[in-house]
Amino acid sequence: MHSSYGNIDALKGISLKVMPGEIVTLIGANGAGKSTTLMSICGIVPIKSGAIFYNGQPIHGRPADTLPQLGLCQVPEGRRIFQRLSVEDNLEMGAFFRKDISDIEADINHVFDLFPVLRQRRKQMGGTLSGGEQQMLAIARALMSRPRLLLLDEPSLGLAPLVVQRIFEIVRDINRREGTTILLVEQNANIALKLAKRGYVLETGRIVLEDTAANLLHNPDIRKAYLGEDL
Repeated sequence: MHSSYGNIDALKGISLKVMPGEIVTLIGANGAGKSTTLMSICGIVPIKSGAIFYNGQPIHGRPADTLPQLGLCQVPEGRRIFQRLSVEDNLEMGAFFRKDISDIEADINHVFDLFPVLRQRRKQMGGTLSGGEQQMLAIARALMSRPRLLLLDEPSLGLAPLVVQRIFEIVRDINRREGTTILLVEQNANIALKLAKRGYVLETGRIVLEDTAANLLHNPDIRKAYLGEDL
């Protein structure tokens, strides 16, 4: 897959796979192409060449807003919740395409069970929430589409360590209990590799290494480059 911004090549022939039920992470320096990979999968950044398959079907070229109906949903970097809508309205927007109206309220209660603080804030405007609460709302809104594949882009960005820990506990729970497949882009390589089953390392738009997350976590070069260890 090749993607670009104008004349600047952002992805230079990357190839990756995510199997059902896996958590797979992409790690790399800023500008390596991690977020572009997710945006290309979602059709936000059109690919120049190559193909993207989901459940055996090509999805490149499809409008981005049709993908949640297929079970593919992204939580973008920066949360991008609806600031002037209430928590409850944000969640309902996550289910905008669904026809099973009677089940939507049950799913709202389910995500409130996952994120109890959102139940307390259900009538509060999204823009008045803390950064951690907004990130929880962004994930909860995505879950309202009942995704089979969830793309998470930098969920820990700018959050306090205790909030980050809680969010990743919930991500692990979503994967284990509900079987949701997750493709994770995360600046904190240490926590990402501890959470994931497999990982890819991106450098300047190319995949330079693929391995189990455990092997990457103990790779001296990875530890020095991305975990800040001077070995």
